[in-house]
Amino acid sequence: MAKAPESISLDQLDKDQMKTFSDFLMSYNKLSEICFTDCIRDFTSRDVKDSEEKCSMNCMEKYLKMNQRVSQRFQEFQVIANENALAMAQKTGKH
Repeated sequence: MAKAPESISLDQLDKDQMKTFSDFLMSYNKLSEICFTDCIRDFTSRDVKDSEEKCSMNCMEKYLKMNQRVSQRFQEFQVIANENALAMAQKTGKH
């Protein structure tokens, strides 16, 4: 029994959403681990010190800016790669 095209696209949408969410969680966990390791030094109190909070915020901002910059560069690279592939296909007569 074959699946209807609508259910196939819904299945793919669900898989894509799960992949996106999984990627987000991995990134969030990595960010948390890095910033916790770099910033938290005192485990003798339940309170977060001002210096730890400031360090954590700076760490988070730097990580997110770096992640955004890498994503931007990757997109730029993809555009160039696609343009080169299209030019090569046109040059060889295949499109």
